[in-house]
Amino acid sequence: MTVRKIPVRMCTGCSEHKPKKELIRVVKSPEGEISIDHKGKKSGRGAYICPDAECLKKARKAKRLERVFECQIPEEVYQRLEEEIQNSEG
Repeated sequence: MTVRKIPVRMCTGCSEHKPKKELIRVVKSPEGEISIDHKGKKSGRGAYICPDAECLKKARKAKRLERVFECQIPEEVYQRLEEEIQNSEG
C-alpha cells in the first residue's frame, strides 16, 4: 500500500506551509481577472491564504497579494475573501 503525498502550499498571510485543501485559493486569470477559486482548478497564477481573518489582515497590510500578482487587487476581492472566511469560521 503506497502512501499518497499531500500537496502543501504556503499561506501569503502567515507564511506557514499547510495542506492545499485547508487554504483558500485566489487566482489571477490569463486575462488579468482576480477571483476566488473554490475548486482549485482555474487556470492562472494562484496564491493561497488561510481561512483566518488575521492572515487576511497581515496579507492585506503587507500588500502580499499585490506583490504576488503584480497588480492592484480590487476592494471587492478582499470583501469576498472576508465573507468566505466568516462563512468557514461560523
